[in-house]
This record gives sequence, C-alpha cells and structure tokens, in this order.
Amino acid sequence: MDSAKNTENKKSITFILQIKRLVFSAMFLALALVLPFLTGQIPQIGSALSPMHIPVLLCGFICGWPWGLGVGFIAPLLRNLLFGMPPVPYNISMAFELAVYGLLTGILYRVLPKKVPYIYVSLILSMIGGRIVWGVASYIIAGVRGTEFGLAAFWAGAVVNAIPGIILHIALIPPLVAAMKRARLMLNE
Repeated sequence: MDSAKNTENKKSITFILQIKRLVFSAMFLALALVLPFLTGQIPQIGSALSPMHIPVLLCGFICGWPWGLGVGFIAPLLRNLLFGMPPVPYNISMAFELAVYGLLTGILYRVLPKKVPYIYVSLILSMIGGRIVWGVASYIIAGVRGTEFGLAAFWAGAVVNAIPGIILHIALIPPLVAAMKRARLMLNE
C-alpha cells in the first residue's frame, strides 16, 4: 500500500514540476520576444547587447536542457514571423545558436557542482559553443546562398561585435541564477 502511495506521490510531483517548467519556459519565450524591443530603435545596440539571448540562457539554467533548447530554437523563428526581426536568414543561424545556449546551460548546470563559479563556467562554455554553432550555421547558409562567410566575418560577428553582450551576460546571468537558486525556483536540479 505504501509503495503504491509513494509511486502516486512521485507521479504528482513530476507532473507539477513539468507544469512549472512549461510555465517558466513560456515566460522565457515571451521575454525573448519582448526584450529586443528595449533596444529595437537602435539596431546596433540591440545586436551588440543580444537581449534575446538572456531569457534563453536563463531558461536552460532554470528549466533544463530540453526546455532551453526548445525556447532557444523557437524564439528567433517566432520573432521573425511576428515582427520581421531578426531577418531571414540570420534568424535561422540564430535559432541554432540559441538552441545550443539553452542545451548547454541546462546540461552543464545539471552536471557541474551547484556553486557560483560553476555557473560562470557553464555560461561561458555555453556561449562559446553557441557562437561556434552560429558560425557553422552561418557558413552553411552563406554557401547555400552563394555568398561568402569567412573567418573574418565569424570573428567580427561572434567575438568583436558581441563583446558588449558577452560582458552583459556574464555580469547579469550568474547573479540571476544564484538568486533563483536562493529562492528555490530552480527546476533543473
């Protein structure tokens, strides 16, 4: 009898956890759609600060890799359908980049120790992985379109032009993750 009750309790807890992840992921997707409006009037600032990346990275940390991957892949494609930005084909390479962000933050946070320095490690490794995937996707898209995407374009897009966003993400995301952990709102533990 106790075994059946324990099984039922575990199923209920799992169901509630999945609902929480769904709600949080929907919120992060909404934020990914809305945050770029804060910098939308000046496109150079928006592309430098990468506001859409913030909710995707947080989703991976907080909800886990499947949710982070899904929100990351959907956000740029849906935002393009709704608002025309980011434009095609950049939204496609960005979808792969953000999917990797959500995937890696979710996996790395899950497997590494739950201490603040490892949040930084997870974030930085995820940003490196996402930028590499963005470069590969951009190279493939350029090849399909018959245009050039060389190492200089990759370096400019993934590193030089992204420095303000990288700094913002490193300064903002780990404290937010730590605060969510203290508030017991982490769903990826």
